Amino acid sequence: MIVPGGGIALDGSRWIAKRPRFFLPVRVLSKLFRRLMLESLAAAHAAGKLAFFGAHAPLANAKAFAAMLARLRPKRWFVYAKRPFAGPRAVLAYLSRYTHRVAISNRRLIAADDNTVTFKVKDYRIDGPGRYKTMTLDAHEFIRRFLIHLLPSGFHRIRHYGLLAGGAKADNLARARKLLNVAPPPPETGDAAAGPVTEDAASDPATPDKSCPCCGSVMRIIEVFKAGEVPRHRPTVRCAAVRIDTS
Repeated sequence: MIVPGGGIALDGSRWIAKRPRFFLPVRVLSKLFRRLMLESLAAAHAAGKLAFFGAHAPLANAKAFAAMLARLRPKRWFVYAKRPFAGPRAVLAYLSRYTHRVAISNRRLIAADDNTVTFKVKDYRIDGPGRYKTMTLDAHEFIRRFLIHLLPSGFHRIRHYGLLAGGAKADNLARARKLLNVAPPPPETGDAAAGPVTEDAASDPATPDKSCPCCGSVMRIIEVFKAGEVPRHRPTVRCAAVRIDTS
């Protein structure tokens, strides 16, 4: 999670910044995480989603489990939070290598045929050059492991909230830059920045100036289809406009 060190006031008149050399109170975070974790454990136990085996089998009893949670409440939890060594840019660069990559890169693939796939792996239990190995899997097993990294329909790898929420991001960023007296980044030049113009985009009707009742941003028609037809677009976000032609 990436959280800005401040925000726009509710009336939009000023930028409210964090206190100097202070971001989040570690002790408050400790108590918050402790409460959320214990509440989640209690809810999961009540719903029958926890299973206990061996020496922990008695915890299946509700009273025994509640007694165990009671012993954890007075304990002090520790939260690691400190300023990044190389600054925020290094943190963003580090996170982007994970948030925007696929399950396995092409450079790790060595060979493949109708039955097997061979690729490079790293054994973190070994230090030195010996940790770099190769692994050969049955093609079906390789595909199974690859598909584990694909998100189910309706899920997003990255979600934006608050200032960067999709419908109001442009207006919020412009207002934040104005309040912080920061110049906007230079616009991208070239056809690649604008992206190719597809046939569907060229034939789309004009965007209606109608606000979304959910988020307040402008609603855009993404498809027009007749009653009984199956739409091509399956929006996964909560705010989406669809017009049905009943003629």
